Amino acid sequence: MSPSTTIPETDKLHTPRLIIESSHGWSNLGLRDLWEYRELLVFLVWREVQGVYRQTALGISWIFLRPVLNMLVLSIVFGRIIQVPSDGIPYPIFSLAALLPWSYFSNAVTRASRSLVDNMHVISKVYFPRMVIPIAGTISGLVDFGAALLVLFVAMLIYRMPLRLEILWLPLLLLITVAFALAVGLWLATLSVKYRDVSFAITFLLQALMYASPVIYPVSMIPEPLQVFYYLNPMTGVIQGFRWALLGGEGPPLLLFSLSVLMVIIGLVSGAFIFRRTERTVVDIL
Repeated sequence: MSPSTTIPETDKLHTPRLIIESSHGWSNLGLRDLWEYRELLVFLVWREVQGVYRQTALGISWIFLRPVLNMLVLSIVFGRIIQVPSDGIPYPIFSLAALLPWSYFSNAVTRASRSLVDNMHVISKVYFPRMVIPIAGTISGLVDFGAALLVLFVAMLIYRMPLRLEILWLPLLLLITVAFALAVGLWLATLSVKYRDVSFAITFLLQALMYASPVIYPVSMIPEPLQVFYYLNPMTGVIQGFRWALLGGEGPPLLLFSLSVLMVIIGLVSGAFIFRRTERTVVDIL
């Protein structure tokens, strides 16, 4: 019999321990988890883009046809029949420059708000940061935005309107639009988990917000005493900024636009915190 061997205390197998602690402050948003699941985010974005035009006769060409058809409808109804003023700019380009951010915002809010309900079969089976889903719904609309921007450039070429140096402000304006769409989408996605009525109300809310934004008419039609309240709608400053950067004219007032941007930031941060609190019990509710 071989002599017994004493195993040193330091060589003993230690059992790994997992310590679960509550998160506080910014860590409660799970930003690190979002970065770790970035590949899943890319996959969901691509799936969202493909799903929109799946089983359509014209396929991906709809990303170019949709802005053209929307521009034609607005130009005929409001430009020709009603003859809404357009600040001396040809109405097709005037409307298309506004449809550029508005169409993205509307589609992004719709996709993000219904994202949890539409993906309940995935949420109930696999763990991942639930915030990835509304973010993917928001980002996926950038593909349509890029196509609409190309259509606008072609229309500007037809009307012989040169590109302006102010076009360099478009990325910042687009970032504000994305943040606002995600903020609204997070709040509505949180509410839609508990109240399915939200999915029916979204269409009416977006339609009302469209009429409260300078999509089909210029800001100059709003009485000056009311413009202070009018610019509290972040999309007012964004749309006015797009027209200013692309077509010229008067830009949004800096002070009022800064206030609306501050509202977007507050809405985005608060929406993210509320979403994180809701996702803990989202499986039980769905």
